[in-house]
Amino acid sequence: MITIQSTQYGNAPLPEGITSRKIQNNNGLDMHILEARPDNKKRPLIILAHGFPELAYSWRHVLPGLASLGYVVVAPDQRGFGRTTGWSDRYKDSLAPFNLVNLARDIVGLVRALGYHQVKTIIGHDAGSYVAGTCALIRPDVFQSCIMMSAPFAGAPPMVENFTSGSKRPSLIDLEKQLDSLEEPRKHYQVYYSTPTANEEMMNASQGLHQFIRAYYHHKSADWSNNHPVKISSWDPEVIAQMPTYYIMNKHDTMPETVAPHMPTEDQIKACHWLTDDELSVYTSEYTRSTFQGGLQWYRCTVEGINQTAMSLFAGRQITVPSLFLSGKNDWGIYQTPGAIDHMRNHVCSSMKDIILIDGAGHWVQQEQSQAVIANLSAFLRTL
Repeated sequence: MITIQSTQYGNAPLPEGITSRKIQNNNGLDMHILEARPDNKKRPLIILAHGFPELAYSWRHVLPGLASLGYVVVAPDQRGFGRTTGWSDRYKDSLAPFNLVNLARDIVGLVRALGYHQVKTIIGHDAGSYVAGTCALIRPDVFQSCIMMSAPFAGAPPMVENFTSGSKRPSLIDLEKQLDSLEEPRKHYQVYYSTPTANEEMMNASQGLHQFIRAYYHHKSADWSNNHPVKISSWDPEVIAQMPTYYIMNKHDTMPETVAPHMPTEDQIKACHWLTDDELSVYTSEYTRSTFQGGLQWYRCTVEGINQTAMSLFAGRQITVPSLFLSGKNDWGIYQTPGAIDHMRNHVCSSMKDIILIDGAGHWVQQEQSQAVIANLSAFLRTL
């Protein structure tokens, strides 16, 4: 096992004290991790689980802040992402390794490989929020608390169909048919991500991969002036279509075509303190090598019902450990699944401490407003 004291990640420096290494995770992966403050004192462990299209690197601003509180903090490149290997990127291969239960197994295996039996808290962002929620739901003996960001975790089915909105959740395939029938036909982004052509279309974006990722991040951030989310009350296609096109896409557009009109100006890019161009180049170089397909497999597991089948074993279980939900005020992700945030608070989490929405942040809250995130995480950790 090789540990590298990292000062650079591509063209971008890593914060002081962050190490980069690979470790066998006891579940078939050679897992790349970023690690803050590893030592022999067995400080309490925190795990950070990224979403899409993110990496362990997405936690670069949070890692040192949490470590300074007296924790060992570890952010892995999850299955399908970055420098982690041991997974297949072939569209026709089995999706089973990418289901939520196996993604939780990846994290449990990593914890063991790190020499720990318990985790002080697991923090997940975007799709990583579902991983964090699943870990806390099925292994509360390992994960002592849980923090979910930007994507409410609605638990295991059939509870997922009993949202307080009173509207039964349709399958995304059925919803797709309804969206297609609108006067201006639309489609759901997760169904698009599940198509055989999505990865190639994004990798070969006409504006170039670097510019595509820049526009995608900008479009979902608080820097895009039209991100003013409202609560979505039902699954009615006319209601769902209120969401921006990065969630409910125009029927005939690819994702690069969807975000291209919202490319930030040169001045906006220079002013983007939370994602400099050197930092963005890390994402560009990593996805150039790995492509997006590994992350897209996660969406396919939801669209094709694989997650629902895997999670059904745990129907009726609650997250009983202390939990927190944190997001940006300008994040539509809070409401993209109607009723999910209320269902999470009222039915899934029996010890939900708070739901916090941070000013000046969109979907990438831990990058856009890292100091506010650290402050709120610190306050939560002090209550444990």
